Amino acid sequence: MTAVASVGIRFHPGSQVVPAEAVHTTPLGYDRDGILIGTPLPLAASTELVHRLSGCGEVVVAFEGKLGDTLLALSGVHAVLDWLRLRSVRVTVRTVGPYAGLIARTGLIPRPQTTVPSGWQAVIGDRAGVEARGSTAAVSLVLDPAAPPCWSTDGRAHPDLPARHYLAMERRLGIRLPATAPFAPILATRPNNLVEELRSVGWLGDLNIAAITATSWPERKDYTAQRYVALAEHIAEAQQTQARLLLIGGNLGDGLRITAEAPRRHVQVLRLDGMPTDHLVDLFPNCHLIVGNDTGLTHLAAMACSREYSGPPVIGLYARHSHSKWRTGLPHHHAIATDLSDRMHQGDLCPVRDAIAPDTDVHMDAFPPTALAQVGLELLDRVRS
Repeated sequence: MTAVASVGIRFHPGSQVVPAEAVHTTPLGYDRDGILIGTPLPLAASTELVHRLSGCGEVVVAFEGKLGDTLLALSGVHAVLDWLRLRSVRVTVRTVGPYAGLIARTGLIPRPQTTVPSGWQAVIGDRAGVEARGSTAAVSLVLDPAAPPCWSTDGRAHPDLPARHYLAMERRLGIRLPATAPFAPILATRPNNLVEELRSVGWLGDLNIAAITATSWPERKDYTAQRYVALAEHIAEAQQTQARLLLIGGNLGDGLRITAEAPRRHVQVLRLDGMPTDHLVDLFPNCHLIVGNDTGLTHLAAMACSREYSGPPVIGLYARHSHSKWRTGLPHHHAIATDLSDRMHQGDLCPVRDAIAPDTDVHMDAFPPTALAQVGLELLDRVRS
């Protein structure tokens, strides 16, 4: 696979294993591969946390913040539920908040029980969700993306946030938990009438590319529709075919809006603005290639799989933040990153948290459409071979 280094950016495949000595890490403190599942760790567990979770009758999963932070933190919920099962602690689990439907698609949450829960209540989620519901809880667990370090064990680093959250919770609970990399759960797909309608009118044909235009930080992270169209044109021309480009925008405040643009020589463009995330989970696995900035919908695209860990290639664009931390860790979730993003990855740094001003003003124009097209073509060839 090309490194696209000639234009000052580099490709990082999702299946790449990062050696522990190559990046700044915190040792996990034990050889994870050498410990049997369910065995106590050679580290002291958090006694108070273990005591309170052991007496819980209900776990409330509460996320209210950003979509991306929520998706990348679900492995922390997975760790707590794994621990409860290993300890044979019977609890009722329910989800609240705007992401309850998405979380239900992970399969992490058991079916609701008809019996009234007995015992304490535990709340786990982001800070806003926990603060909204945790005042009467016996234990509240905040999954803060800034908290867990980049762990290293068995000679490898675990830089992605799902791995960080899962392993941090494992250490606190003091038992070798069952999950292994990749730690991110997947979002199961379902039959979807809107997706079938798009298919019936030809938008999910021989070559369709989804591009994420939504972002919470447009002045820094908007790759722009024009660049995505140029990317699709390069790919379509190289493959001597007509491409369908789905531009996935954010919520404009007035519901779903679908707009077809005038066809170009090699590309037909369909704008999908305000499409609910439930629909996107069902749509993304029907695409051949997905490209997006470092934002929640790109993480959603990587986690939306028709079967376990098997989805179309997803390319995230990282100009300023660490390309390894802000990824799912799934093998089909790749990154193209600038030198600044590489340095943030190597030092486990954050330009916002650590107040690191870049020596040059790095924006999304660091990624020429021709270079992205080269990577996209190689990924498409790999899938088809």
